[in-house]
Amino acid sequence: MHYCFSSCARLGLALGVVAGVMASPTLSRASEVNVYSYRQPYLVEPLFKAFTAKTGIKVNTIFAKKGLIERMEAEGVNSPADVLLTTDIARLSDAVSSGISQALVSEQLSKNIPARYRDPQGRWFGLTLRSRVIFASNKRVKQTAITYEDLADPKWKGRICVRNGQNVYNIALIASMIVRHGEAKAKKWLEGVKANLARKPSGNDRGQVKAVFAGECDIAIANTYYMGAMMTNDKKPVQKEWAKSVRIIFPNTNDRGAHVNLSGMILAKYAPNKEEAVKLMNFLSGDKAQKIYAQVNFEYPVKPGVEWSKLVKSWGDFKADTVSLARIAENSKRASELVDEVGFNNGPSS
Repeated sequence: MHYCFSSCARLGLALGVVAGVMASPTLSRASEVNVYSYRQPYLVEPLFKAFTAKTGIKVNTIFAKKGLIERMEAEGVNSPADVLLTTDIARLSDAVSSGISQALVSEQLSKNIPARYRDPQGRWFGLTLRSRVIFASNKRVKQTAITYEDLADPKWKGRICVRNGQNVYNIALIASMIVRHGEAKAKKWLEGVKANLARKPSGNDRGQVKAVFAGECDIAIANTYYMGAMMTNDKKPVQKEWAKSVRIIFPNTNDRGAHVNLSGMILAKYAPNKEEAVKLMNFLSGDKAQKIYAQVNFEYPVKPGVEWSKLVKSWGDFKADTVSLARIAENSKRASELVDEVGFNNGPSS
């Protein structure tokens, strides 16, 4: 687990109730804002530097791959956290259900962020979008269009790779199928996808593309931004070869559009620097921050009209599913149950 205390503050005693999570730093509350972030430092630090340059407000940050929601619960009213940044709708929903967020009414946030990408009650707000798409082999897949529904077609038997069904990205996709088709049809679809898997679900999204490169499967289900991460990976150039072996197909372009998930933010329930926190949240939804954020991680700006990065543009335009992310969050629990009910993670022959 990686932590970064950009304020260079001193560490206190470790919280025994949250295993593996370091204690809160001693943070000043004068012209500062304290951010707990599931997003990696290189993704958000450019944003915070730009915010400080504009406002003079210092941003103190704590980074972790997991445990921040639980930490804020444990800290309670004494939590120094003002803003929580998350990686997906599932964690935004978890933050709300855990009682660590507070509702926020902001004219600027409402103006910048479309209604389907924010909580109707103002308890969470989206920041960037990514689509769950098909990475198709350039050699073995000729078709240029596909739907999520097609993935259950027997013609794909033994040809699909995907990570663990309980991964939050897959849960959101399955939840979107529940919203669109109802539980019964979504379950039948999931059974069909399972039957078409080339192997037992394992690895991360990049690992699925690697499997296509290696000939283990012909198509992989993964998030768009992984294409950019592989194409630009100078430290591991082999990933560039993986990326070259596939192309992105955006599903359901001719009907409802491709499923999208989002990174997002909440205002902490006991935010000690609420005024500064709101300023930061408003800034993150604005043109400059949206452009920086989307370019650094090869994602799509949540604010309409903000230009995509050149690399992201190269994958082509696409139509995004207009279903509310709040409805997807509402159906996430049932989606998770369906994964277990069909034994998805046991593999295709189970």
